[in-house]
Amino acid sequence: MIDKQTFDRFRKLIYRESGITLKENKESLVSARVAKRMRVLNIATYREYLDYVSRDKDGNELIHLLDAISTNVTHFFREERHFEVLADLARQWESEGRRSLRLWCAACSTGEEPYSLAMTLHEALKDPRDAKIIASDISTKVLEKAQRGIYEARHMENVPHMLLARYFQKGCGRADGLYRVKAVLRDMVIFRRINLIAPPYPVRGPLDIIFCRNVMIYFDNTIRKQLLSSMHEMLRPGGYLIVGHAESLSGMLSPFKSVEPSVYIKEAVGSEKPGARGDGDR
Repeated sequence: MIDKQTFDRFRKLIYRESGITLKENKESLVSARVAKRMRVLNIATYREYLDYVSRDKDGNELIHLLDAISTNVTHFFREERHFEVLADLARQWESEGRRSLRLWCAACSTGEEPYSLAMTLHEALKDPRDAKIIASDISTKVLEKAQRGIYEARHMENVPHMLLARYFQKGCGRADGLYRVKAVLRDMVIFRRINLIAPPYPVRGPLDIIFCRNVMIYFDNTIRKQLLSSMHEMLRPGGYLIVGHAESLSGMLSPFKSVEPSVYIKEAVGSEKPGARGDGDR
């Protein structure tokens, strides 16, 4: 078991590099996940591994550590109401003459969320050719899986049958029981490794919608305020921020205005209809 002094050093390192706040009762979690890396590297003690990470000049082992610590829980169309909001906004903006949509999925995990966004846009828009999604995560491990876009049948339970047939290729033979995202969705999504505590982010704006769901619960208020400020700057006036149902911006002195629980807007100055704007200035 990891000793308290070494655990505290891990906590400080992980917070400094990722913004993830580990509570004092997480020794078992850190011990178990770090032990896997120690076995790979044939390192005997947690203190030796911590020293190894600290000495790693190229930062690759730090990435492995953050991969191990990051929690990645997701599934297709998780928190379904948010996809209804996206579909309504996409149809509204298209009807008002908008020619392009730019989204950022800021904690994409293994890809289920950005591919759900892509399916939603394809179904909602008459012409989805200029709808693009940047999907990012701090974990290289989950990004590799997301880019492959291959999922076991048990992960497809929340995908309606019509969408499953339209947007996924069903494996056969050695690939039986697997589903692969079709190119029509993969071409909409660009995957990047982005650390949310290290702005400015390599994402071109202005953005129409940012999905940053179920990630701020791992940050303290200092990191949350920094993140919200950066995202507010990246959104166009009338753009939306969508967070997890378990998250709230109340008490954060946020510049966003609440539209409904977990859905926020960057208000357009002097406009009665914040969501309405032509796209001629892009």
